[in-house]
Amino acid sequence: MQQKQAKKRVISLLLVLSMVVFAQAAEVSSLIPIGHTVGIQMSAEGVLVVRLDDVQTAQGAVCPARDAGVREGDLIVGVGGAEIDANDELQKQVALSAGQPIELTLQSGDSTRTVTVTPCEDTEGAYRIGVLARDGMAGIGTLTYVDPETGEYGSLGHGICDSETGVLLPLKDGALIRSSVSSVQRGEAGEPGALQGEFSADGTVGTVEDNTNSGIFGTLTDTSVYNSLEAVPIATADEIHTGEAEILSNVEGDTVQRYSVQIAKVYPEDDEYGRGMLLHVTDEELIAKTGGIVQGMSGSPILQDGKLIGAVTHVLVNDPTQGYGICIERMLEAAES
Repeated sequence: MQQKQAKKRVISLLLVLSMVVFAQAAEVSSLIPIGHTVGIQMSAEGVLVVRLDDVQTAQGAVCPARDAGVREGDLIVGVGGAEIDANDELQKQVALSAGQPIELTLQSGDSTRTVTVTPCEDTEGAYRIGVLARDGMAGIGTLTYVDPETGEYGSLGHGICDSETGVLLPLKDGALIRSSVSSVQRGEAGEPGALQGEFSADGTVGTVEDNTNSGIFGTLTDTSVYNSLEAVPIATADEIHTGEAEILSNVEGDTVQRYSVQIAKVYPEDDEYGRGMLLHVTDEELIAKTGGIVQGMSGSPILQDGKLIGAVTHVLVNDPTQGYGICIERMLEAAES
């Protein structure tokens, strides 16, 4: 409820927030860069419509959801006036309808609307409305930093979005799970690689409290993740320059290593795509292991001149030795806001 109220106030408070964020971010002078992978589990605040599919019935193919005005990327937050946040709950209500109309409450961005859908019976006798929906995700990413004073962390450098719709997953709750890298699918031109991780039975090491376009944020509840590591100064955007740098990454087992990269380009703060810098991996050992940047390395901290300057966010599909990074200032602003 608080998140919904905050969304309604965002326009009127935009200027005030930007001033507060600047003041708060400026107070942070050093952070601990981590570079270790973690398992990420998140549940959504509602059921995200990933795809609309035709339902095969005795009378032919129909899609009741599409006919009622449901769109891909909509978030189903209610059925018949009752709140839902799990796909199982949606499927149960559709089955119980026995073909009678049901009312869906949908959210899209900041707007809410209600539509009436009439489930149809498919050729196997099950009632369906023709949606493929998702209510959570699990995957692997890399921890970027932690504030040793508070335990608050930042990771990924980009938001967790649905892979089919591109919609930022609205967060209900989430957790970080201790993990290690079991194998690597090496990146090739035209085919991004990926880290294959194993979640540990030791349980959670932190919370996931915010999912934003500039990363995920929360608190590390297990201090052993960082209590043997040292803090470094953070760089302002105008201190980042082209030239030599390094990243911290965990691409094998539990080991975090430093790998050399080149900052090929620094983008302006108002870059329309949100890019902070263009990276080129020059470390032969990393290229031999992974081909360059692969999925799961998102969040790997970038250091230059002894300072934390940002995090790896994306790989260039046609050249895995190149990718983009976000500036640490932007991550901190997202964490504070």
